[in-house]
Amino acid sequence: MTATVRATEDLAACHALRRAVFIDEQGIPEAEEWDDLDAAALHLLALDGGTPVGTARLLVAKGTGRIGRICVLPSHRGTGLGAALVREGIARLTADPRVRGIALSAQEYAIPFYERLGFVPRGDSYDDAGIPHRDMVLECAAP
Repeated sequence: MTATVRATEDLAACHALRRAVFIDEQGIPEAEEWDDLDAAALHLLALDGGTPVGTARLLVAKGTGRIGRICVLPSHRGTGLGAALVREGIARLTADPRVRGIALSAQEYAIPFYERLGFVPRGDSYDDAGIPHRDMVLECAAP
C-alpha cells in the first residue's frame, strides 16, 4: 500500500468519499449520513498520490473515543488501507488523556476485520440505515 493517512481539515474530500461509499454505493439516505458531529470531529484522510481514497472521523465524549464513518474506495479495498485508518484512529485516541476506551459501530459483515484490530463485539445486532450493525469496543490501558 502506498497511501498515507493523516489528519485533515479538508471536510469536502471526506464528504465526497462518504457520499461515494455510503450514499451512492450502500444506498444510505443522505439525511442519515450527514449529522452535526462533523464540526467537532477530527477527520482522517487517506491519500494515494494526492488523491483521497479513504476517510474516518474521531470523536471523544464521556471518556470514550469513537471511530466512525470509516470508508475506503473500492479501488483501494484489500490493500490494508482500512486497517491503517483504524490504527491511526486508535493511536490518536489512545494518546488523548480523556479516552479510557474506544468504540465503533460495525456493519456486521466487517466484524472479523475489527476483531483482528482488537475490537470485541458488545450487545445485540441492530439496524442502522437499513444495514445490520453491532457495537464493538477496544479497551485502553490505564494511564
